[in-house]
Amino acid sequence: MKVDGGIGFDLSKAGKAAKEAEEAGYSGIWTAETSHDPFFPLLLAAEHTESIELGTSIAVAFARNPMLLANVGYDLQAFSGGRFILGLGSQIKPHIEKRFSMPWSHPAARMREMILAIRAIWDSWDTGAKLDFRGEFYKHTLMTPFFNPGPNPHGHARIFLAGVGSLMTEVAGEVCDGFICHGFTTERYLREVTLPALERGRGKVGKTMDGFEIVGPSFVVTGTNEDELTAAVQGTRQQIAFYGSTPAYR
Repeated sequence: MKVDGGIGFDLSKAGKAAKEAEEAGYSGIWTAETSHDPFFPLLLAAEHTESIELGTSIAVAFARNPMLLANVGYDLQAFSGGRFILGLGSQIKPHIEKRFSMPWSHPAARMREMILAIRAIWDSWDTGAKLDFRGEFYKHTLMTPFFNPGPNPHGHARIFLAGVGSLMTEVAGEVCDGFICHGFTTERYLREVTLPALERGRGKVGKTMDGFEIVGPSFVVTGTNEDELTAAVQGTRQQIAFYGSTPAYR
């Protein structure tokens, strides 16, 4: 089992927080995409650490396209020396359409295709072969040498996927390296819904659960003084209220 933590969004403190987490013995650190970009803190974290894993939990996939995610995943994987995990999530329809002004349809099928497209782009960079990905939602057919960074010296970044429903969870098992549970996930839901869906996805590609990682986030309130504890409690209450009021998470 691994024990991970977070480093927050303050770029002036991200490097120091990451270094402290590594020195404290954490296995990994994660950033989330809420009011700030999730990738910038990890760039600073990579600069100030040597061994701790660095991941997004999550970056909003449907606010971006496969080429953009392939590029940022490549660069953070290279700069971190092979420690980056591209953790993706779909968000929900109102946010994708009304906040990001991006299309929403068939989220599980779209996510599966997006991840396959990212992997196809990385494979094209590795081998120099013609990029020819044609799907229902994404098409990538142009990659000239000028835009090809070449093989990543540290291999491909691992891709984890967050999900709640069985369809998205099954996609994670089929095309990803790990799964990020929702913070609301109960032991019963994990046992009766999540794990069977992951196993079905793995079975589609002839794989078992061996080597597949499952991330289980939890709500933890900490602080070094009463003011910090009060602020942490309030922030956690707001997060729980947000999730509890979202129909997709019920």
